Amino acid sequence: MLFSEQNYKRGIYRGSIEVICGSMFSGKTEELIRRIKRAEIAKLNVEIFKPTTDIRYDENAVVSHDFNSIQSTPVDNSSAILFLHAATQVVGIDEAQFFDENLPEVCNKLANKGIRVIVAGLDMDFTGKPFGPMPALMCIAELVTKVNAVCVCCGSPAMYSYRKVTNNAKILLGEKESYEPRCRFCYSQVD
Repeated sequence: MLFSEQNYKRGIYRGSIEVICGSMFSGKTEELIRRIKRAEIAKLNVEIFKPTTDIRYDENAVVSHDFNSIQSTPVDNSSAILFLHAATQVVGIDEAQFFDENLPEVCNKLANKGIRVIVAGLDMDFTGKPFGPMPALMCIAELVTKVNAVCVCCGSPAMYSYRKVTNNAKILLGEKESYEPRCRFCYSQVD
C-alpha cells in the first residue's frame, strides 16, 4: 500500500513516528490527547509517557492548557520508555523537548517493533533555537504536524514562545505568567 497522509491519519500504518510541534499555547498536548483517545476508541493498547520534571498540572497525567487530561507514566529518561507492556500498540510522549538526546533512538526502536509513536513537544526554546531532541525526531518522523498559537500582540499565527520573565535558564517550567506566544515580527521587537 502506498503511503498517503490520509491513510496514515486513519491509522492504517503501524510502526511509525508522528511528531506534533510548535510554540507554547499552540495545542500540541491537546492534539496528542486527541490522537491517543482516538486510538483508545479503536481499542488499541496505548501507553503515555512524560518526563518526571513536568509536574505543572499533575504528576501522573498529561494535561493540556485547556485542562483535558489523560493518565501517563512519568519517566526519568527516554530509555525507561522501552520498558512498556508487551501488548502496547501506540505510545504517546509529551514534552519531548525535556527528554535526553536518546529519545529519537528509543522512538526508532519502538517504531521498528511495529508500534505507532506519537510525540509532542516544543520545536524551539525561548531563544528561538531548536530544542532538545525535537529536530532529530522531526527528521525521522513519517508525519510532522506543526501547530501555531495566536500572537498575543497582533493576532497573527505565533510560532515563538516569548519568555516574559528575566531568567536565562534553558528550561524554566511556566505558564502564562512566564511565557506568551508571539509571531516572528512581534517576537523580534524590543519591549
